[in-house]
Amino acid sequence: MRVLIIEDEIKIATFMKNGLKQERYEVDLETNGRDGLDLAMNTQYDLILLDVMLPGMNGIDILKELRANNYNVPVILISALDSTEDRVNGLDFGADDYISKPFSFDELAARIRAILRRTQKHKSTKLHAGEVTLDTVTHLAYRDNKEIELTTKEYSLLMFLMIHKNKVLTRNSITQNVWREDIDKDSNVIDVYIKKLRSKIEKKGTRPTIQSIRSVGYRLRDDSALEEFKNKDSKDKKDK
Repeated sequence: MRVLIIEDEIKIATFMKNGLKQERYEVDLETNGRDGLDLAMNTQYDLILLDVMLPGMNGIDILKELRANNYNVPVILISALDSTEDRVNGLDFGADDYISKPFSFDELAARIRAILRRTQKHKSTKLHAGEVTLDTVTHLAYRDNKEIELTTKEYSLLMFLMIHKNKVLTRNSITQNVWREDIDKDSNVIDVYIKKLRSKIEKKGTRPTIQSIRSVGYRLRDDSALEEFKNKDSKDKKDK
């Protein structure tokens, strides 16, 4: 899950960003309202945490602009303004929730989970590959219903591989989608994380497996999904 924070108070922004990262969310931070709007309109997010009082463009105007452009990603307004009128206005302009400063991280995290449960109810929140399951709401991974302990980056890498299972992913695509920053072409950081993941999700004689594709990248191979596709394809041909 990817979250955008638009907040100019660095202390609060850092507090939210660090907490969400510990919860294994991918987090982007913008401190200017106008720049935050541009980032939101050009990047795919699962949720936005939006301060009301911002330089460049205030949060209410950002919210109006998002909704006017049919941008339906959930937005939680964050503000020191806590009157009933302020809350009602924020919700009427299209916010999914409104939280007043100061607030605890536990409360913020609970509100985020509640919104994501509602918005994700019509689509699966779990990814599957062989005996491995990834819950994109709780950010937990399991093998045979036993939790796998993963770091934030390991979780993000595994999620990217599982979303694109049985597809070859280039090292560049992994870098851009998981690290979201330039990595020296001679760096072995991806290989190191792949090795760690293998030790945690692979077991002899079980699926899935992470394959190295020489000079290209990696693929999460899930034979059960391939078999399911072949069976469906065979059935479709018989029905014709």
